[in-house]
Amino acid sequence: MSAAALVVARCIAGLLVVVVAAYGTGALWFRGPAPRAVRIGLLSAWWAAALAGLLGLILAERLGPAIFAIAGLAFALWWASVRPRSERPWATDVERLLHVERAGSKVRLDNVRNFDWRTRNDVTPHWETRDYDLDQLVAIDLVASYWMGPTIAHTLVSFAFADGRHLVFSVEVRRLAGEDFSAIGGLFRQCELALVAADERDIVRTRTTARREDVYLYRVALPPDRIRALFEAYLDTAETLERQPRFYNTLTSNCTTLVYDMVRAIVPGLPWNWRLLASGHLPEYLYDLGALDTRLTLDELRRRGCINEPAIASDIEGRASADFSNAIRRDLPAPEGTPPPPP
Repeated sequence: MSAAALVVARCIAGLLVVVVAAYGTGALWFRGPAPRAVRIGLLSAWWAAALAGLLGLILAERLGPAIFAIAGLAFALWWASVRPRSERPWATDVERLLHVERAGSKVRLDNVRNFDWRTRNDVTPHWETRDYDLDQLVAIDLVASYWMGPTIAHTLVSFAFADGRHLVFSVEVRRLAGEDFSAIGGLFRQCELALVAADERDIVRTRTTARREDVYLYRVALPPDRIRALFEAYLDTAETLERQPRFYNTLTSNCTTLVYDMVRAIVPGLPWNWRLLASGHLPEYLYDLGALDTRLTLDELRRRGCINEPAIASDIEGRASADFSNAIRRDLPAPEGTPPPPP
């Protein structure tokens, strides 16, 4: 090997060491042993091995790279053993998994969430069993809740039934009790993933009223057969997660990418777009696909779709009114041909 080729090979190997060391740092910090002192000790040893590897590459000696290779192998074996689990001390709002029972078009859902939120942390839990007839599905809406600037939003999908009820599905981080989610930690198996089915008075109102996030509601144009297919895809996902837990991932398994995967199976040829990762721009993506009311500009849709004010105003003595779902949809624009909201 020529001298120039050798230098290039060492540079590539050095870059690989840095990348592996950086990823290992995140993994050890977010999923390493609970005692902070132990984690810091492991991180110190990890970076000592990485520096030894880099120094060995610079000095053209083999001991340092060998040390890091052994450390890397140990890390890989440990990381492979970190598996998602169902039984952990979960936070109250993601404590239960959705359970599905089907009989033709009739569906029974156990553990539908209908909490009464007064503040972010002051809440009365209510888990319910509900029955639905999929033949009565009439409409679908997108809810975008902005909690970290205009680029990042939590996205939820709300299904409307002919009897006026609404059910929302939300892909959520399944946090431990007392644990705060980190978007960076979501890259390193910090939390498992949960699919929550909830009443709008719970899962939408907590964002508009208890957390005071900026929340927007968009009516989506989707044929009835595809609305039902998407609802059933959510049920399939719930059944899969009940059997086999999986990790939430900030980039690949989140509130937007999982929905895209379900919709792509229903709508062939649905294009991938960077706005699926920058979830705050998802309404723009849907607008460009013609899935929103394109008779209005997107700015006008946003203005009329902001539901914070009617949601807060609908409260009765600090509690969600029975009319919450109607209140947030008054004068809401809908794509041409979309049926009006049920009474």
